[in-house]
Amino acid sequence: MKNIIPALQFSEDALIPIISAKTISYHYGKHTKAYFDNLNKLLENSPFKGKELEEIIVNSKGAIFNNASQAWNHIFYFEQFAGERNSKLGGTIKLAIERDFGSEIGFKERFVMEGINIFGSGWVWLSCDVEGNLEIDKCQNADNPILFRRIPLLCFDVWEHAYYLDYQNQRTEHLSALWTILNWDIIEKRYKNRTLFLDKCL
Repeated sequence: MKNIIPALQFSEDALIPIISAKTISYHYGKHTKAYFDNLNKLLENSPFKGKELEEIIVNSKGAIFNNASQAWNHIFYFEQFAGERNSKLGGTIKLAIERDFGSEIGFKERFVMEGINIFGSGWVWLSCDVEGNLEIDKCQNADNPILFRRIPLLCFDVWEHAYYLDYQNQRTEHLSALWTILNWDIIEKRYKNRTLFLDKCL
């Protein structure tokens, strides 16, 4: 069974002006699709054929890992956004952020700074352990918290293809703007369901 890229849950122009339709078209329609296409080719004669992406990520290396992890990372990334700008931090994730980072503002500032400080390409993640303790993980290239046996909650992509068409080299401006399109309801659901994620792939 092939890994199929899922349809976006919003239109390509839904995130304007934070992310342009052109960036969505390239980032999702070309880059993300290419990871799925490349992975399916690599899996044809591989013992990982038919396995879930999470299992492939944990157990593979090289090109198979890179494409499987990037496919997973991008789907996780795009699923957290919403076209409507009315999502606010709340619920249990708000309490956890205030507990572990002091405040929402302090968390956002630190998260953006960690993303800025990634040298080259990669991802900045909010993740947690099974008890719900939060941490910010900086990951190079295709890596993600699954490799560290941690549960991903949200991520910002700092590969240049995620922002260069809209922001050129202004990574700080891009990362700071993403909060306005983040769907905190999705993050809250991920946080509440962390033990289910753990059972699935960790």
